[in-house]
Amino acid sequence: MTGRIATLVVDAPGRARFDEQPEPALGEGLFRAETLYSGLSAGTELTWFRGTNPFLEATWDAELGLFDRSRPSAGYPVRRLGYMEVARVTESRTAVMPTGGLVAMAYGHKTVHHGDPMTEHVVALPDNLDPVLGVYVAHLGPICANGLLHAAAEATMTATLADGVRGRLVLVTGGGLIGLLTGLFAAQHGAAEVIVADPTPQRRAAAVGLGLNAVDETDDLPATLKQRWHHAPGDRGADLVFQCRGRAESLSLALRALRPQGLVVDLAFYTGGADAVRLGEEFHHNGLSLRCAQIGRVPRGQAAFWDRRRLSHETVLLLQERGSAIREHLVSDVVPLASAPQLLAELSQRRRHVLSAVFETDFARQA
Repeated sequence: MTGRIATLVVDAPGRARFDEQPEPALGEGLFRAETLYSGLSAGTELTWFRGTNPFLEATWDAELGLFDRSRPSAGYPVRRLGYMEVARVTESRTAVMPTGGLVAMAYGHKTVHHGDPMTEHVVALPDNLDPVLGVYVAHLGPICANGLLHAAAEATMTATLADGVRGRLVLVTGGGLIGLLTGLFAAQHGAAEVIVADPTPQRRAAAVGLGLNAVDETDDLPATLKQRWHHAPGDRGADLVFQCRGRAESLSLALRALRPQGLVVDLAFYTGGADAVRLGEEFHHNGLSLRCAQIGRVPRGQAAFWDRRRLSHETVLLLQERGSAIREHLVSDVVPLASAPQLLAELSQRRRHVLSAVFETDFARQA
């Protein structure tokens, strides 16, 4: 079965379109996936649409673990955007991938993908899961679960997701998609209290709808939380903060809200640097820890126990348990895939706000 494949492309800052190409014959060992739903990761994808992504100015040297700012590693046109796809397998030339089932993958906004089960992360979706929620399974949900895993690594060598949050007072700075799912993971795994701080009323309302507490992200929030969360004399504040908003002011607030020797697990992406972070203040005087959690790495020593497959499994369990609330309060927009260029423009120009947008293809409407 061949036809044409439409792919969302960003030709230059502020210019997105669909590129249509003939679909090639399916190669040996591959399977054909017809996209039903494709989730928008607005924070990351807008960096390509706005021209602020760091890979447009530097190359990541994976061996040295350094950025080489003498040359960019990416340029326009950008032909792969997004990492939250749900598709139906319609043809297969590999015994490990039967036809007919739904899978979650991360291959970008396009109508058809030829997948390789030997090199790509493919998750078979259970029949009792809303396929729209499947967009979180392959990549974004594991990002959030990995944040909990990094918190747990501070407590034990053989970690479960609950080990870093059970019975603890947790603040989440940033109520976007990653912040809300991370907060929900923390609540699901036994946190004593989870508060989401965000300046946007719609995000705070979504947090409340998910059963979390929500507050505005204000300069006096750390003092308010430290009056509320009292452990012992001279020991006030959050046990743990998940920092999920890519602004230096949010990281500064996260550090200020911690109790002495507390931990910030940082899942944010700072395209504008972090000049507002004052490491000579609370960070130093309270002996705080700052730990980066990003999906390319599980904590050191955890690879024998955890990989992306297991993080995806934990995501499926969360979605099965809390799927109705997530569908109602987190998925704010389901729009045709053809409207993706317009939506990117409206979001970039701040003419529209979405909490979590999902693109729906013609294949989904025909199902």
